[in-house]
Amino acid sequence: MDKTPFTILIVDDEEDIREVLEIALMDMGHEVFLAPDGKKALELFEEQHPAIVITDIKMPVMGGIELLKQVKRRSPDTQVIMITGHGDMDLTIDSLKFGATDFITKPVNVDILEIAVTKAVDQLIAQQKLVEYTQKLELLVLEKTKLTDHLSSLGLMLGTVSHNIKGLLTNLDGGLFIARSGLQKKNFDDIAEGMDLLSQAVEKIKQLIMDILLYSKERSMDIQSVPLDQFIKDIQETMKMKLASHPIDFQVKSDNAPATLNLDPSSMMSALVNMLDNAVDACVEDKDQTGHIIRLTIEEKGDQLVIKIQDDGCGMDVETKSRIFDLFFSSKQVKGTGFGLFIARNIIAQHKGTITVESVKRRGTTFTIFLPLDPLPNQGV
Repeated sequence: MDKTPFTILIVDDEEDIREVLEIALMDMGHEVFLAPDGKKALELFEEQHPAIVITDIKMPVMGGIELLKQVKRRSPDTQVIMITGHGDMDLTIDSLKFGATDFITKPVNVDILEIAVTKAVDQLIAQQKLVEYTQKLELLVLEKTKLTDHLSSLGLMLGTVSHNIKGLLTNLDGGLFIARSGLQKKNFDDIAEGMDLLSQAVEKIKQLIMDILLYSKERSMDIQSVPLDQFIKDIQETMKMKLASHPIDFQVKSDNAPATLNLDPSSMMSALVNMLDNAVDACVEDKDQTGHIIRLTIEEKGDQLVIKIQDDGCGMDVETKSRIFDLFFSSKQVKGTGFGLFIARNIIAQHKGTITVESVKRRGTTFTIFLPLDPLPNQGV
């Protein structure tokens, strides 16, 4: 017999039978509880949750068949063994129909009792193994699904990155061609134009590599108290090169902002630059006007830090707006990586913040970021 101890509830209105069964089952190594009728047994069952119930069929207050039904209703996996008299065969058959594991007859033979309990224990162990197997199977299915999704995502990423690199190489070739032609002709305007194209392509390649690293590498947030002035200065320096060849006025307003910001400066900088890149591209794409404005506003509202990025560029239609944060989605063909805004949203989420977007076609777009003001502990992502 399996040596694993189980809790067993003995239910019988005869005290002598309860005592005999208790001694036998305790000798087998089990923990035993006793009840004189079905009503008391149910109270004990709710308190102790025994794995096995051994009950007489005929008892006062509540009989064994009703107790069997109540136990199975509360716990279908509980094993119930019925004790029957020689004239109780019809009730015994009924008990098996209602889910009893086995039955033993009076007077109770200890060897037969052990066989019946062993059968119940085997059922319990089989149920436990089935649950464990099912859980492992579910885990395997989940891991397989994750692996499939990861491979699918990897394939899509490789395709997207390859597509973007091809476009960037074309830009590099174009810049080199114009710069070389300018050198041959000693035309400084052509040289400057070629170098400008090369600088833009290099900047795009750097951004693409940073996006890939941010997407693929697990990292922890390094929350710091960052001086507001330095944070804004770093953004302005980064945007200076991006805006050099475009008639775009970049305005920053931070009158109502706290003196220090509690955030991970490098990752939040990456998130904001990705959104500002999106704003620049939207302004460049808008051919209806020659000059554009991009506004970055940082302010404190209640217990939140609110950051807004507004542009008066081409705007987005409803479908583009609904997909703007999807991985690998880009409405810019070769100009977009499909990483930027997806990564930006993830970074903001890691800061326990949220982001919203409002956009109207041909009227511009506004990204609004809401971050908690209180410092966040370092956390794995």
